[in-house]
Amino acid sequence: MGGATAPNRENFQQKIFVLLNRERERPLRQQRSSHYNSFNMEDFSEIERENIPMRKKEKPSVKESILEFVKFAAIAVIVVIPIRLYVAQPFVVSGASMVPTFEDGNYLIIDEISYRFEEPKRGDVVVFRFPLSPSKFLIKRIVGLPKETVAISGNNIVIKNKKHPDGFLWKQGVFNSSGSRIDVTVSLQADEYFVLGDNRGESADSRIWGALKREFIVGRPLIRLFPLTDIEVFPGEWGEVAP
Repeated sequence: MGGATAPNRENFQQKIFVLLNRERERPLRQQRSSHYNSFNMEDFSEIERENIPMRKKEKPSVKESILEFVKFAAIAVIVVIPIRLYVAQPFVVSGASMVPTFEDGNYLIIDEISYRFEEPKRGDVVVFRFPLSPSKFLIKRIVGLPKETVAISGNNIVIKNKKHPDGFLWKQGVFNSSGSRIDVTVSLQADEYFVLGDNRGESADSRIWGALKREFIVGRPLIRLFPLTDIEVFPGEWGEVAP
């Protein structure tokens, strides 16, 4: 037989007491939340999480998987590819022209952005497009700067410029002077550089094919990643060099 049970008087009084207490506490909670928003929000979110029953994770649908792939591809196109094309590129050293600074097979990350804000300096190692075959990349060190005259006789390199009209002797970097002797004098234009390999006896450089125009310079080594025993930031830097 169905029916209704009369409410217990004591339980009814307790409920009324709780409701009244909530009304008294509400203004205080509102006042505190204006100064401690983040704190209160964290507290309430924790309570909400505890009271929400856990649901089993559903496997993503084919449509959701495709959308995730599209998002990933978009990030690659918008972020990664421009960095790869305009900021830094990987290069592998081929040959012995820069030994012992760089060995055959060294894996380098090239900084392509710095020279957009500053000019290459004497002593910088640069990666550039070979002027006689722009699809090829070479790595050498800058010895002569724009508007200078570089004269090479045997192992001696004399550089003349406005500051040194009589010339000064460039002594850095002749690690290996063996091989055939190449005597040459080159006067550089306003957009030209004279580059040499550190391993002079094994390097085909400005002594043979002439000055390097600024437009062919791609960047400078930022990191050597391989071999792992020779990992280095700004590899090949000499620090302070001759004028």
